[in-house]
Amino acid sequence: MHDIRLIRDNPDAFDAAMARRGLSGVSAEVLALDEARRGAITEAEAAQAEANKAAKEVGAAKARGDDAEFERLRALVGDKKAQVQSLNDEAKAKDAALAALLMGLPNILADDVPEGADETENVEIRRWGTPRAFDFTPVEHYQLAATRAGLNFELAAKLSGSRFAVLSGAVARLHRALAQFMLDTHVTENGLTEAITPVLVREEMMFGTGQLPKFGEDSYQTREGWWLIPTAEVTLTNFVNGEVVEAGDLPMRYVAHTQCFRSEAGSAGKDTAGMLRQHQFEKVEMVSITAPDQSENEHEAMTRRAEDILERLGLPYRTVRLCSGDTGFGARRTHDIEVWLPGQNSYREISSVSTTGDFQARRMNARFRPEPGAKPEYLHTLNGSGLAVGRCLIAVLENGQEADGSVTLPAALSPWLGGKTRLTAEGGLA
Repeated sequence: MHDIRLIRDNPDAFDAAMARRGLSGVSAEVLALDEARRGAITEAEAAQAEANKAAKEVGAAKARGDDAEFERLRALVGDKKAQVQSLNDEAKAKDAALAALLMGLPNILADDVPEGADETENVEIRRWGTPRAFDFTPVEHYQLAATRAGLNFELAAKLSGSRFAVLSGAVARLHRALAQFMLDTHVTENGLTEAITPVLVREEMMFGTGQLPKFGEDSYQTREGWWLIPTAEVTLTNFVNGEVVEAGDLPMRYVAHTQCFRSEAGSAGKDTAGMLRQHQFEKVEMVSITAPDQSENEHEAMTRRAEDILERLGLPYRTVRLCSGDTGFGARRTHDIEVWLPGQNSYREISSVSTTGDFQARRMNARFRPEPGAKPEYLHTLNGSGLAVGRCLIAVLENGQEADGSVTLPAALSPWLGGKTRLTAEGGLA
């Protein structure tokens, strides 16, 4: 959400910011609604003052026996009250329309976000690791002999339809070990506070983090009105919804491992093979809630936490800064971390780490007090995957594959796998 005062004070700057998002002339519509809303409020206040004045004069007219004036004033009071009610209703309607318009406008991009139309114009920041040179042609994760028994898409289709997977046996254990490894690293070494949160949330929580109203079709809603979370960003960030926190409690850093749900409404035909793009998946999500002067450093720190997981697993990756045309609705700036998948011979996203500035905080009315007794100010919020568990599983399987169909597993996972280091071609751990 945006500060209407800033739009009033500098509409040209706001239009320039929205132009980077592909929107033109936005301020004119915003300010027209704002002017109509404020005009109705002003008229209502004037009409109320007239009603109050006439009401005071009614008694005096009655006392002096001026029946004509008494009736005139009484009728005037009634008319003015009706006018006040009508104007207040108009002001509320304009206010709701203005809020809806502002809710539907994307965040203002940071100055250092590169210009570009789509993902082809994202800018690489750095890369780590060298993709392994295979002496055979590597295959995708679902084509490995090692996953034949433990990765079942046909059974999932019988249970739920397309874009689901059933994991079992050693593959399921490996998936669980990855999540535990990520959580334990973030908690014990990075100092994040672990949380277990609901996956069903109220509608206002989805509004708070920007999934609604614009992206309702990308998520699932129950008959009772709850929404299934697309990421724990929704629950963790909304911890401060409607709150005023003390500066001494910042930054607040959380991590959660949850099931996530996305309809993938805009991805028809994309990544239909394997488990790269699913309706139900798991993520270890990081959220930071900071003071404004902390958020820039926190964005880089959060990016490094995600990168470090990949480095510990020995998985080559590259980090890119998304261009203006590829940056998500709620983000000021996003770093995508893309892991190397030899089966696809390409880098694929495994984490998006975003800073939103005060965009989400305004939607949630989440504030902090810079010092005792000071006027509250809006917080800054950040979020990032640390990591997407299923995609990390894919990367481990594909990068560790051997010619016989087995998989050599990262040494870092050994403590979470009872000392096992291989996924055999028969689908067991050894």
